[in-house]
Amino acid sequence: MPASRVVPQPSGLLVALLPQRTSSRAKSPSVASAAMDGGTVLVVEHETPVRAYLEQQLADDGFEVLSTDRAKAALELVEQTRPNLVLLDAVLPDASGFEVCGRLRAGEPGRAWDRDVPVIMVSTRGDPVDRVRGFARGCDDYVVRPFVYDELVARMRAVLRRSSGPRHTRLSVRDLEIDLAARLVTVAGELVQLSAKEYELLVALAEDPERVFKKEDLLRDVWGFRSLGRTRTLDSHASRLRRKLNRDGDAGYILNVWGVGYRLTALS
Repeated sequence: MPASRVVPQPSGLLVALLPQRTSSRAKSPSVASAAMDGGTVLVVEHETPVRAYLEQQLADDGFEVLSTDRAKAALELVEQTRPNLVLLDAVLPDASGFEVCGRLRAGEPGRAWDRDVPVIMVSTRGDPVDRVRGFARGCDDYVVRPFVYDELVARMRAVLRRSSGPRHTRLSVRDLEIDLAARLVTVAGELVQLSAKEYELLVALAEDPERVFKKEDLLRDVWGFRSLGRTRTLDSHASRLRRKLNRDGDAGYILNVWGVGYRLTALS
């Protein structure tokens, strides 16, 4: 395996580095490998050279690879095959990747796909606004092209580790209860409705409730951000989560440690 395999934008000069494939773009989804060591990955990519490259390299690295270049087929495959992870292009011929990710997370009447399937968006659009839009739609990580293939695989494995199952079945902090298997949160026995990212942020803090988590660590682990930048995503989610948990007006949960980050509760 080369030390750094760069996957370029299709129009760039580095396209010559992509493996040559004799087959043309298939109109129907394809299965690139039956190897199951790395789990099943659905590659949703509209550029033929990039899709072919990822099919070959991921299969060589032990993944079973399904692929398509269409949003409609992607949704059908997620429902029918239950992949372990989706690599989702932000630009598709029949819809945007942002729309597809949002539909996956929201679910649809009569459809039975896994709404929690890990999604990594792959895009030429690297503006912070686009990154935030991707995470707001529910993606687990956001990778900008051109990228180094080995870094992409490392991110994939990190996302798969996080989604492989909780270390505990339940977390309890004072009168806060988190049922990790059912993804239910209660405070003093009363159910609290949380968005996907609010829930993930709460679980991250509840794993070590008195620890002060740095903002950059939470942005990396919960949203997949590589740097703090100027985003207010964490602060806005923490504020909404605080209001939902502290219904009686106290400040018992989600404490802001100024200049550092957040912790779930005050020191005992």
